[in-house]
Amino acid sequence: MQPINVTADAAEFTCNAYLVPGDAPTLVDAGTMPGVADVIAEHVDDLDRVVITHQHGDHVGELDAVLDRFDATLFAYDAHPRRDVAIDDGDEVLIGDEPCEVVYTPGHAADHVSFVGEERLYSGDVVVYNDGAFDDGSFGRTDMAGQSRERLIESLHTLLDRLPDSVTAMYPGHGDVYRRAEGGETVRAVIERATERAAQRELKYPDE
Repeated sequence: MQPINVTADAAEFTCNAYLVPGDAPTLVDAGTMPGVADVIAEHVDDLDRVVITHQHGDHVGELDAVLDRFDATLFAYDAHPRRDVAIDDGDEVLIGDEPCEVVYTPGHAADHVSFVGEERLYSGDVVVYNDGAFDDGSFGRTDMAGQSRERLIESLHTLLDRLPDSVTAMYPGHGDVYRRAEGGETVRAVIERATERAAQRELKYPDE
């Protein structure tokens, strides 16, 4: 089964939280939508694990509620009171049925990681498909405290270096999922465009 965006109907600002069914039913990020645990329960009886791309509030606001509802194992790069498994660059984590490599991708957040499988990329906020600033390849904002455009650009290059050509879908923290259609652009091409835009070093949201 394809990942399910369980925060798709949120009325408040949230990240995309993806429920990935399979041998190890997995939630990628928890979002901020009240009742997200109920939505998860509509699709699966058990949740094996929660993996976190980074701990910005829009990604972990409902984390406690999800962990309270399900006896799930929490995988996170940075320390968290409820973390069960510390993950690091190069580790492998099973997401649904797909083994994914943990790739450390800071810049938008110091603890940011992406999860790279053979078919899917869970990119968090380091790279997205569209977000109101750019279509067809954008990047996480880097204009707030603790963020770094230079580090984010390095992370995008790292992601490209470690991205298998077999990846056909990108599941970002915001905006639309990108799935390559027959004859369409590769996920790599989308990330390359985002990297080129980030490298221009212009403000992403100049009017804010």
